[in-house]
Amino acid sequence: MKNLKIIVLSSLIALAMGAFSSAAMAEAGEGRISYAPADAIDLMIGELKKAKVAVAEGKSGDEVYKLIKQSMDYGKDVNANDVVDRERSRANETIKKARGMAKSNQMTGIDEHLDKAIQQLEHMKTLI
Repeated sequence: MKNLKIIVLSSLIALAMGAFSSAAMAEAGEGRISYAPADAIDLMIGELKKAKVAVAEGKSGDEVYKLIKQSMDYGKDVNANDVVDRERSRANETIKKARGMAKSNQMTGIDEHLDKAIQQLEHMKTLI
């Protein structure tokens, strides 16, 4: 009887943990839009291309910074597997360099970082 009581109590605790765990409840909330990894990569590339056009048009560093920041925000939905995640973090390092240049309003040479990031993201699409 004592062993049966321990088994039942343990299984109830395990059921309760499984029912209310954050992994079991992980889904997009009402205020959050989630994208498929390939769609998120496309959105990232689109924002980086907009940033590149903004640099070519001579826009301010603040405007370019906002576009690059939006690209990084889209990158949070890229979570296909470990290989893609490593490549995303490498691309994010390049994007962060461009973002830092835009924040300090250094527009010379930012195109190289944006081009490199776009190439890395295009390569990442093949890994999904």
